[in-house]
Amino acid sequence: MSEEPKTVSSPEKEKVKVEPNNVRKVREGLLLSKAELARRAKISVLTIDRVEKGMACRMDTKRKIILSLGLDLSDRDKVFNKV
Repeated sequence: MSEEPKTVSSPEKEKVKVEPNNVRKVREGLLLSKAELARRAKISVLTIDRVEKGMACRMDTKRKIILSLGLDLSDRDKVFNKV
């Protein structure tokens, strides 16, 4: 069961694609705060927040998050759904 990307209207009436992912579920399962994950991944808390909401991010950011969660890159489908 793959979820279809949703669109959310922003105040400027632009549509933003929302891609569902499991970053928050995995992070909370490891009892990590957003700040701790951001520190480990060397990215901002705002970026973690945006990624957890399903907003698009760069491949490098996904790689940093996966490795910071203590997973292998081969586990990417556990965190980020296939495209």
